[in-house]
Amino acid sequence: MTKLRHYDNLGTARFITFCCYHRYQLLNETLAKKSFIKNLIKIREKYNIKLYGYALMPEHVHLVLYPPDGLRLGKVIGQLKALTSREMLAYMRNRQSGLLEKLRVVRGGREICTFWQRRCYDHNCRTSEIVNEKIEYCHKNPVVRGLVKSPEDWIWSSYNYYLGNDDVPIRMDDIE
Repeated sequence: MTKLRHYDNLGTARFITFCCYHRYQLLNETLAKKSFIKNLIKIREKYNIKLYGYALMPEHVHLVLYPPDGLRLGKVIGQLKALTSREMLAYMRNRQSGLLEKLRVVRGGREICTFWQRRCYDHNCRTSEIVNEKIEYCHKNPVVRGLVKSPEDWIWSSYNYYLGNDDVPIRMDDIE
């Protein structure tokens, strides 16, 4: 399989999508979504990443963000995934979740549980129109999937922030 090139440091916003392992609905519970948001805030602050939009779906995540120059975004997304994975797998172990069996894989000769697929989709947003298009895509995704009737009904996206609501899980940065 050909390895896709990843271009960092382009001075562009990025649209990132990554999935739970085998697209299992591991983000279905509110606790999982809150864990992800908490870790996104940590990573965002640590690396000074601007967040323009997002949607947390039951089995995948969309982010529209702007990394600072010099940041290796793939490594940072890996850290975000690792933080959430550790928390959620520990929670599942404590609850003795039967789902853990489905999350077992062998990597490096060791059997481990994995929460996320290994790769992510990364699209460079070269214009403000594309940034807005990707944010709109995030907001429509829960409606298209039939999870809600209207984007404002899905609290796990940036839609309500853009409506001017203060009670949102995470605030967005101004688009430059």
